[in-house]
Amino acid sequence: MSTQSPSRPPDLIDLDSVAIRFCGDSGDGMQLTGGQFTTTSALFGNDFATFPDFPAEIRAPRGTTFGVSGFQVHFADHHIHTPGDAVNAMVAMNPAAFKVNIRDVEPGGVVIVNEDEFTKVGLKKAGYAPDENPLDDESLSTRYQFRPIPISRLTRESLADSEMGAKDIDRCRNMYALGLVYWLFDRPLDATIEYLEGYFGAKKNLPKVAEINIAALKAGYYFGETAEIFPVQYRVSPAPLEKGTYRKISGAEATVLGFAAAAQKASKDILYAGYPITPASELLHGLSGLKHLGIRTFQAEDEIAAVCAAIGASFAGQIGVTGTSGPGLALKGEALGLAVMLELPLVVVDVQRAGPATGMPTKTEQADLLQAMYGRSGETPCVIIAPSGPSDCFELVVEAVRLAVRCMCPVLFLSDGSIANGAEPWRIPDLDAIDPIVIEHPTEPADGDEQYRPYRRDPETLSRQWAIPGTPGLEHRVGGLEKEDVTGNVSYDSENHDLMIRQRAEKIQRAAEIIAPLEIDDPDGADVLVLGWGSTRGAIMGSVLALREEGHSIAVAHLRHLNPFPRNLEAALEHYETVIVPENNTGQLKMLLQGRFLKPIIGINEMKGRAFHVHELREYIREHLDGGGS
Repeated sequence: MSTQSPSRPPDLIDLDSVAIRFCGDSGDGMQLTGGQFTTTSALFGNDFATFPDFPAEIRAPRGTTFGVSGFQVHFADHHIHTPGDAVNAMVAMNPAAFKVNIRDVEPGGVVIVNEDEFTKVGLKKAGYAPDENPLDDESLSTRYQFRPIPISRLTRESLADSEMGAKDIDRCRNMYALGLVYWLFDRPLDATIEYLEGYFGAKKNLPKVAEINIAALKAGYYFGETAEIFPVQYRVSPAPLEKGTYRKISGAEATVLGFAAAAQKASKDILYAGYPITPASELLHGLSGLKHLGIRTFQAEDEIAAVCAAIGASFAGQIGVTGTSGPGLALKGEALGLAVMLELPLVVVDVQRAGPATGMPTKTEQADLLQAMYGRSGETPCVIIAPSGPSDCFELVVEAVRLAVRCMCPVLFLSDGSIANGAEPWRIPDLDAIDPIVIEHPTEPADGDEQYRPYRRDPETLSRQWAIPGTPGLEHRVGGLEKEDVTGNVSYDSENHDLMIRQRAEKIQRAAEIIAPLEIDDPDGADVLVLGWGSTRGAIMGSVLALREEGHSIAVAHLRHLNPFPRNLEAALEHYETVIVPENNTGQLKMLLQGRFLKPIIGINEMKGRAFHVHELREYIREHLDGGGS
């Protein structure tokens, strides 16, 4: 948090950025609270990035550390790249939330706790010793702006005349806390009031729920204004964003809208077939409401059925899409091999999470790259792309569909938990500026053919035609057995098998002719390149910019296409003496680059269930700039 601006009175301090974390039990509404603060900041004009943090356990015992839910929002008056390393202000609704999150608050930061929950029972559930109460620790007041507030009691008192039950009133504590934080950071209440009126007020028998939540929100705001427990308020001015119309968007929402745009641009219906799995389930939820845009959804009985249904949709002439996370991608492996053999378009969204096995299902990781590249039997090359952030998902999903129909193959879209759940500003694009996705279905055999030849390939792309079943004269054999070149008949000929494998691989590589070249940010002619992929982009950009301010000369680039690689990648790697690749895995991209280009790569690897912190990554990179590391 920055220092006081001399242009403002002492009771209102200007800050350039703030990271706030709301945390409590999974039933305390922390995701709603953080989401509303984010929406308000977006409407105010700030740049922002969010980090929702969910418990993995279903209905963990209330008040335990296993059930803590958090939402961090970083908002600023300038362009930012991450949800923030240190927490500048924290609201903890119970002892468990305080215990789990207090270590992330910076010295001097604001700490607001609901002291009503720090009872003997609450402390015991959180794992404190029988005679231990952290509120008795006098060092908290010297280390932080520590404010224990009886939020539960104050909420009940503010709603005493509401005639609602105690349980309904207690559910409003998050709105009371939100109102207090709105006052502290000089935020308006209007957007949240409008949301509460729309969400609850339109539902049968729930207008009174809207009323008490709004009353609690206002009570918290006025408590901050009148109680004088904070000597100052803080303000973060709007950011100078590029001109346009913006909205808050998460990676899951951008992916959903990307598929809707792709359906329109391709003039094709999309079938999304999925099976619920964290954190990909939001895709099924979001797409299910877009029937009017040519999208149908199917919740299958398991992961294998889902991908097979999507393949069936593609066989029938629609665009088949399925989504999952790492464990589900493993189950889909055999069917992906079938799609490669059939040479049909298919898009598979993998929202990566921390593994292996069930692992940490609500935490993020980048550990599915090698599975996406090689995790199937036989030689089964697929196109692989990876968005760099929430808003990037929209553009790349459209490209995934475009590449799938161009190459007539599966395209794996590697998102991850931090991208799918996180949010940032998104400038709504001009849909008319997006190129159509051109699809041509044959209506008769090619000139000179007496019958249809399903594996006759386009000489430029090496892709076969996409014939719709039931088209007279285009009857052809399909299945998982190896096909004879051109005819599509079953073939066990060794030379033909070798030819077909090479052709399927080559058509993937030819996609590099239409994907964008790698863009490299190198203002000073550096000898060092920091290269990333996926959700590492924010931390990499923050680290590189900070190191440049210290006087280091560093180039930076980010891969969105992982198979095939951009056509200029080899030359780029050769141009730099040192190439550093940070990844939230043990070095999977590093291995692919070294194996393909025989270029020594320095890996920075971390698997902590979250993206890199900027200050950590900056130190890791600095070690290598100073000649340390390996």
